[in-house]
This record gives sequence, C-alpha cells and structure tokens, in this order.
Amino acid sequence: MNGAAPTVSVLLPVRDGAATLAQALASIAAQTLADHEVVAVDDGSTDETPAILRTAAAADPRIRVVTTAPSGIAAALREGLALCRAPLVARADADDLSHPERLAEQARFLDARPEIELCGTHVEILGLGDEAAGRGMTRHAAWLDGIREPSDVARELWVECPILHPTFCFRRETVSQLGGYRSGPFPEDYELVLRLAEAGRGMANVARRLVVWRDWPRRASRRLDAYSRPAFFRLKAEALARGRLAGRPAIVWGAGKVGRFLSRELLARGAEVTAFVDIDPKKHGRTVRGRTVIPPDALGSALLATPTPLVIGAVGSLGARELIRAALTAQGLREPIDFVMAA
Repeated sequence: MNGAAPTVSVLLPVRDGAATLAQALASIAAQTLADHEVVAVDDGSTDETPAILRTAAAADPRIRVVTTAPSGIAAALREGLALCRAPLVARADADDLSHPERLAEQARFLDARPEIELCGTHVEILGLGDEAAGRGMTRHAAWLDGIREPSDVARELWVECPILHPTFCFRRETVSQLGGYRSGPFPEDYELVLRLAEAGRGMANVARRLVVWRDWPRRASRRLDAYSRPAFFRLKAEALARGRLAGRPAIVWGAGKVGRFLSRELLARGAEVTAFVDIDPKKHGRTVRGRTVIPPDALGSALLATPTPLVIGAVGSLGARELIRAALTAQGLREPIDFVMAA
C-alpha cells in the first residue's frame, strides 16, 4: 500500500470468526474517521473467515489481510502490529462491534492527552451467553465505567485488566519499544498493561460506550486456560513480586481461597508475606503458609511491626473489595501506595 500513513491502524486478529466477522468489519468501515486502515490477521482459520476477508479487502482498499499458520492471538498480534503503518493502533475483535465514532473519539483523546500512551473505552454488552456469565460481564462493564483517569487505572490495576482489550487504542511506537505483545500462559492484554504501568506509561479510558462487547460461549476468555482466573492471579503475583514487592513485605487481607492462592504464587516468586488478615473469627490464630491469621483490629500492630509493608486485598466475595478499602482507608492507609486490591 502506497501513500501517507493513515491516522489509525485497526489491528484485528481472527481465527474461525465467520459467524460475526462481517459485522465487525462493517462497523469499522462505518467509522466517522475514514482515514484508517485495517490489518486483519487470519490465524489459521478453517471456516469461511478467509473468504469473508478476501471479499472485504476486494471491496475496501483500506483492508489488508495477512494469513498465518495457527499460532495463537499473541503471535497474530505481533505479526499484525509489525505491519501497522499509523502512529495509533486500535484493537478490534471479530466478535465485537465499534461505534461509528470510536476511532475518532480515541484519536482525539490521545491527541489532546500526550501523557496517555494507551486508552480504552467503556462498553455496551450484547448478551448472547448463559445467564450467570452474562451477569458477570454486566458487573465487569459496570466496574469499567468507574475507570476513566490514570489514577483510576492505578487504583484498579491489580483487580483485573482495567482497560478492555477490544477497546485498546495505543501509540504504536510506545508499545513496540516495550516489546509489543508477548506469548505465554497468561492474558496477553493484561500482561501488556502491567508492563506499561511498570514503565510509568499513562493509561485511561474514554468515558463513552464505544464498543459493543459480545457475550457468547465462543469468546476466547471463556475457552482458553490463558484467560482463566488462576492465570490472572499468576500474572499478578509475578508482576507484584517483580515490582511493588521488591524489597517490601506483603500483608495479605484474605485467608480464604483467593488469598491462599495469591500468597502461594507470591511466595513461589520470592516475595515476602508476613501475615494474613481475615474477618472470620474461626480463622484467627491459625496459620496459612506458616503465617498467622489476625483480625482486622490487629492490623495496626502488624503494620508497626513490619517495615513499609504493602497490604494486598485478596477476597473474591461480592462487595468485599469496598469493605476492605474502607477499613484500610480508615486506618490512614493510602491506595495504591500503602495497599492495593487484587480481587
């Protein structure tokens, strides 16, 4: 493709996405920001995906198609990112839809905020999955609605990925300089966001629902081990041990399943855990990983006995995060300096 680089490159990896791909491409073609290109990477599809891509590319010269052997989404993203020509790269998935103003809004946002290297958007749910999973996605979308500024991203960083992957729009040079997407037994989007945060790069969300997030059983996050809850916790533990807990001990609030799993992963990576906090009186005085479980009213003494600890909230019960935050804030601790929430 000749000529000047477009304003935005849309990076769209796909494998066997024939059921929804045409709709996703149509939503991109309808963007008010016409100065864009689409780099579509067919990651070894065996359905009608190749034919759909060929037809779309023949009708719209802004679409370029790359065909690879099936190697996984991270490899497809690396392949496509290397071919993106624009200074800004927006992610899109074959099963989601972009609002007509999505690219224009994100491009304007990044142009006005040079300190932001990656931005996402809020999302609308298109419910096609089972009822329980749909409730989970609805709660997740509501959580994202509260994440706008870099301070919000920092506050929620360890809970889960605070910017939804199919809403990413980032500065290509920045992500490329930091090594781009990496492959591994982890969610590639969250790994990238954690790496950007560790490098001190600004991230935020445009406070508009500019992507329709399709809830259905074929989502990769439902099917692949790399997006399982344990995979997220392993990734958090690795990043915490490498960064926030380097030379600093942890006190884990939560002696239940989540806290035990996270502490195991932290200890396996060389982090120091000195105590557990839990509201359940049946657990008080017992040990987890050889550390004593204390009640919340004993936390003050534990903080005094431990030099510059980081308190990590690790309780998965609905509403627990807010209660722990309130209790720690009441003790004068600051989030995310003195404590972080990891569930």
